[in-house]
Amino acid sequence: MADLKYYFSIFLRRLPYFLPVALVIAAVSIIVAVALPPAYVSQMQLIVESSQIPGELAAPTASTPAQEQLQVVEQRLLTRTNLLDIANRLKVLDNQASLNPDEIVAAMRSRSVISTSSGRDEASLMLLSFEAGSGEKAAAVLNEYLTLIQQEDIQSRTGRAAQTLEFFEQEVTRLSGELAEKSASILAFKTANSDALPDSLDYRLGQQTQLQDRVGQLDRDIFNLSSQRLRMVEVFQTTGQVASSRVEALTPEQQQLETLRAELSDALAIYSDENPRVKVLKARISQVEQIVSVQPVADPKEEVQTGNSMLDFQLTEIDTRIVSLKEEKTTAAGALAKLEATIKKTPANSIRLDELTLNYQNIQLQYNSAVDRLAKASAGERIEFMSRGQKISVIEPPAVPNEPTKPNRLLIAGGGSAFGLLAGLGLVVLLEVLNRAIRRPQDLVRALGVAPIATIPYVQTRGEVFARRGRKLLLTLLILVCVPAAIYAIHTFYQPLDLIAEKIMNKIGVRW
Repeated sequence: MADLKYYFSIFLRRLPYFLPVALVIAAVSIIVAVALPPAYVSQMQLIVESSQIPGELAAPTASTPAQEQLQVVEQRLLTRTNLLDIANRLKVLDNQASLNPDEIVAAMRSRSVISTSSGRDEASLMLLSFEAGSGEKAAAVLNEYLTLIQQEDIQSRTGRAAQTLEFFEQEVTRLSGELAEKSASILAFKTANSDALPDSLDYRLGQQTQLQDRVGQLDRDIFNLSSQRLRMVEVFQTTGQVASSRVEALTPEQQQLETLRAELSDALAIYSDENPRVKVLKARISQVEQIVSVQPVADPKEEVQTGNSMLDFQLTEIDTRIVSLKEEKTTAAGALAKLEATIKKTPANSIRLDELTLNYQNIQLQYNSAVDRLAKASAGERIEFMSRGQKISVIEPPAVPNEPTKPNRLLIAGGGSAFGLLAGLGLVVLLEVLNRAIRRPQDLVRALGVAPIATIPYVQTRGEVFARRGRKLLLTLLILVCVPAAIYAIHTFYQPLDLIAEKIMNKIGVRW
């Protein structure tokens, strides 16, 4: 009980500090609660609807996660340009003429409340509310917000769909041009190397074998005719008789040479020039040719007049055949040389042609993919322009509130007064904590560690008591009168407290 009396006495002593703080805060709270104008809050609710066409049938071009789409809409909605335009057209703020653009934007943002909600297997929702001095203004601002949101949603979806379609159209055009260039390059290469392409290699190898056989056969025929002519001349010179043109007399060396040449021709049809068997046959033919070469052979061009008309006719016929065979051999040898040259060029041409074809095929794959994506982009664009894709829809449109939503005057006045009392008590406690003076025997024992025998209180005279009480009463009256009067003067002659509160709330971006 003694402690309670002591603390109460301290409170009474500190009452001049408690009263100003508590009264100022309480008075400001009551005046603000009474003076604050009514505020009307209008709300609307939006939802992100999924695409109306299944994605496996036709995927929409503009595919954005619902939560991300709502965040983009929120950021683009509360831009400085949009807020200033809406505020200027609708005259949203009561004291808008006295505010600069920054204060208008801050006030519009503080009055706009946007909240989103989404979750797994849940629809994405957006709740928008706006506070204004009248219900009509609040609903009008939300309608403007709704118009901007829908315009932004449509422009975003259709714009992305159109840009996607335009990109793939350009890509298809570019790849089509590259395909034409590659096709022209392949055609030009094939035209320039038409005689040395890998497609005709087997045919040319077969022709090479035939020409080699034909050249070998022509050599044999020429040799046989030359030998036959020589034999006929020898028979006529020896016997004076004309041998039949169909009788062929060959020496053993000539017969062996013919046999070896036939074997070589057969071997070349199967083996290459580097084959050991071919090399052995060529060496043996070379040896036999050296033996045959020393034997006399008649020159087909040398005209021999024997005096026998039948023999001369036969010799002329043989010479004519030999000349014809040699010309044919020259033609066949030239064709064989050209054919061998094209065969040698074929591997390099094959590599180059494969390279050109591979490039063409790669571009063809890219072109096919681009055409497929172009078709999907075209379908996606049509989906967006027909509003069949993912879009933002209105669940609850803005409505004009019938009654003011704010302020809660009782809560503001009561809460402000309670806060003033707590602030005054806090000041008293702080002053006592900072005061280290000794005022009780307990303080003396705690400070000096000495227990006093007795304590003699200070006894005030009657005059001192009246003077002290008079000062306290006067100070209390001054506080009770001056503080409310000062607050009223500020509210009346300087600026209304509701406007001061409005500016403070706009500055810090919160509402009551």
